Amino acid sequence: MYLKFAWRYFKAKKSTNAINIISWVTLGVIAFSTMCQVLVLSVFNGFEGLVKSLYSNFYSDLKVLPAEGKTVLLSPELINKIRLPGVKGVVKIAEEKALLKNGDKQSIVFLKGVDDNYAKISGVPRSMYRGNFDIGTVDNPKLVLGVGIESALDIESEKDLFPLTVFLPKKTSQTNPLAALSEGNATTSGSFAIQQEFDNKYAITNIGFVKQQMNYAPDEYSALEISLANPDQSDLFAKQIQNILGKKYKVVTKYQQNASLYRSMRLEKWIIYAILTLILIIAAFNMVGALTMLVLEKRKDINVLQSLGANNRLIKKIFLSEGILLAIAGAATGIVMAILICIVQVKFKIIKLYGTSFLIDYFPVKMQVSDFILVTFTAFVIAYAASWFPANKASHQNFTLKT
Repeated sequence: MYLKFAWRYFKAKKSTNAINIISWVTLGVIAFSTMCQVLVLSVFNGFEGLVKSLYSNFYSDLKVLPAEGKTVLLSPELINKIRLPGVKGVVKIAEEKALLKNGDKQSIVFLKGVDDNYAKISGVPRSMYRGNFDIGTVDNPKLVLGVGIESALDIESEKDLFPLTVFLPKKTSQTNPLAALSEGNATTSGSFAIQQEFDNKYAITNIGFVKQQMNYAPDEYSALEISLANPDQSDLFAKQIQNILGKKYKVVTKYQQNASLYRSMRLEKWIIYAILTLILIIAAFNMVGALTMLVLEKRKDINVLQSLGANNRLIKKIFLSEGILLAIAGAATGIVMAILICIVQVKFKIIKLYGTSFLIDYFPVKMQVSDFILVTFTAFVIAYAASWFPANKASHQNFTLKT
């Protein structure tokens, strides 16, 4: 019953033109705000998905680290125990800061020594910029450089013209600082381009060379990287592998390896969402004004309904529903507009990214059902709160019957 009255009031032309204007302005503001919210959330989803895909090329699903210190001792038997069903591959890692020198050019890097399984489960070989992914052998080590390091050393890594000098700290302590450093030579086989953070920081070679230069024990490593057949089960496998290894080891997921990055991305997303919600709250003040004027206009109708037996609760529901209908109409309009814009952006990439060195030149967009539900719910809650005051006032209007 009350919905019929609310719908009639919603679509009917008001006697006072100001009410119509305020109502349409309110609807427009709600539509604009919900459209912006959906678009912003979708763009953040797109960037989040892009960043995760880029980081997935370098970071593994799980990583085993020492609970204390810089290295772990992992026997072949223990490594075999963590090769559970669902574990796609295990890579042994020896990683340390190193100095690469090419004549008078030099660069401090993180030298990452990996075994042969790395090429099978990592995304780095698919991200080669020059040359091939070839890490060589212990006796003939080769380096795969990030493009930033390649540029800093002023070399063309695929040509393999001159070997680079590699300085690494030895594990055994030495009283002579010069004796604490090992010096070796390695040629280059290519360069990779993933993301600036990795491209300017990492060089990859074979694990045997790094362990030899640093005097590591046969079963001593910096970490293990684990790839899963189903990355969505990372938390489950992390617990299982942690139980197998014990407290001397720490098993972290891909999210935990980059927790600060993901937290900052989520925080930025919700701060922007909160700011845009303020626009909806501003629209709520317009809604209060429009419904208050509607209540004043419909005083005679309220008196008639009361004389026919309508109680205060029914009157309140009518005007609450009026405000909610206004919000639903505005939110639906805004969401439809946002969907159309997102579809056009996905298909034609009209809105460009300018003045950046990012890997893409357009705004990535990814729509999620949860965002639509959240935006609609937000509009509903704000509309309900804004409608309550004028609806409550209408329900307590004094009944007067003239004869």
